[in-house]
Amino acid sequence: MTIARPHKSQASSAAPWFEVPWLAVALLIAALTAMRLVYAGVLDLRTDEAYYWTWSKESALSFLDHPPGIAWLIRFGTAIFGDTTLGVRFGGIVAMLVTQLLLADIVRRVTHDVRAVILAVLLPEAALYYGLLMAKVAPDTAMIPCAVAMLWSLVRLHESGNPRWWLAAGLFAGLALLSKFTAIMLLPAIVAFALVPDWRRRWLFSPYPWLAALIAVVVFSPVLFWNAEHDWASFRFQFVRAVATHPFSFRTIGEFIGLQFGLVGFVLLPVVLSGVTLTAWRGYRSREPVAILLSTAVLVPFLYFLWKSLTLRVGDTWPMFLWPAGFAATAINLVMLPREGWPDRFVESAFWWARVAVISGIAFVVGVFLYYVAAPWNLIGRTDPVGAEAGYEQVAARAREQLRVTGATWIATSDYRTYAMLRWHFNGQVPVIQINERGRFQGFGDPGMKAIKDHPGLYVAREPDHRLPLWDLTTAKRQPLERVERVWRGMVMDTYALEKLTGWTPELSPPPDSPLFRWRVLAGVIGREASVS
Repeated sequence: MTIARPHKSQASSAAPWFEVPWLAVALLIAALTAMRLVYAGVLDLRTDEAYYWTWSKESALSFLDHPPGIAWLIRFGTAIFGDTTLGVRFGGIVAMLVTQLLLADIVRRVTHDVRAVILAVLLPEAALYYGLLMAKVAPDTAMIPCAVAMLWSLVRLHESGNPRWWLAAGLFAGLALLSKFTAIMLLPAIVAFALVPDWRRRWLFSPYPWLAALIAVVVFSPVLFWNAEHDWASFRFQFVRAVATHPFSFRTIGEFIGLQFGLVGFVLLPVVLSGVTLTAWRGYRSREPVAILLSTAVLVPFLYFLWKSLTLRVGDTWPMFLWPAGFAATAINLVMLPREGWPDRFVESAFWWARVAVISGIAFVVGVFLYYVAAPWNLIGRTDPVGAEAGYEQVAARAREQLRVTGATWIATSDYRTYAMLRWHFNGQVPVIQINERGRFQGFGDPGMKAIKDHPGLYVAREPDHRLPLWDLTTAKRQPLERVERVWRGMVMDTYALEKLTGWTPELSPPPDSPLFRWRVLAGVIGREASVS
């Protein structure tokens, strides 16, 4: 795809329609969407995806780890395609397309330049997280299109001057919060959008921004109701992460920066950051509302995560909600450079790097897709992010055989990953219970206590974690049965112990001060929990 730099005399007008290769762009987007559909249908679910799928089977208003948005998105997909990998991930495919359409319309309304619109659509395709991994559902998958829709509503507000767009922005802000709490980090961008431009007095005394805030709170209210009934568990759970302090670490900051290069793009990340920086300079200097909105939506969360990475491992998906605003800012900035009379050499260089970012990024995304879907090798070893969570069907198969041999009627686990994967593979055929961290399952329905009470169970746990001291607090008798290796592409990723349980029935609702209820032991858990979200 060639992104041509406009001549200065044409810079302020849209490119003629016949110059734009719409058919080529449409075919490329269709091909890349088909690639994501194949990826979604072929690869095994990862543990966190299976965990969120278990949420979609419950009627709880919210959950300990996150709000319910991701559960609703998965329920949408499985209602169409059933309990299949494509069904679980289909919402992510739709979320990507919605995000692209919203970015395209934002850029169209600001620039009226179809080449910038094409760039806005292709930039997400060139970033690994969006171009491929949006098919891997996470709370961020549900939040991203809602957050972009909120930004789109505010752009419409600026364009039309109609204050009713505040109400739409409030609706989408509430939906974003209903998907993940980190959506609150877009609040500084909204405040700057309203107060830095010359129109600030108008909005300070207008009821519409305050009505928008009220709408957001109302939409978010299921989470508030659930937390009020459960001792504000979600907020306490997330607060521990936010205030956790650890020594300075080059490793964690290196991981954060490396992940951004890997998930956004080795060329694309510098291109976007430079575009956002110029947009911020332009916006705050001239008090231009949209430039202020888009640049602040990127820079404030990015700098916060960069600061936190000095001492804490930042989860791979945590910053992913901020980059779509960066894609829009980058596309707009490229059009604005020649209009503002920047030197030809600088403008040509900016367009050249954007072109390289798109071409190399899409090639990298396709390469990663082929590696996981078609290649037989394991080039990364046990640290492979997909391989590290693949092969659970081997554990499920041995568990199924031991259920038949021992007469056990239920399965016990002691970590949410094993619990989620076994529940996915058995899909209601046998009750699966995580015996500890019961705080994760507040509001869940009866898993089938008739099949559990006074019946033998099968304990499945990863070695050496199966030797939990918590077992000393129970009356369970454990009989070792066998060890099962979880293998991916010829490499052993983990080993699991299978044991028969007798003489004990798990307590599904232990008191909050019970070791079986607590969802974490603070020492060393922050890093492990980061991978959940």
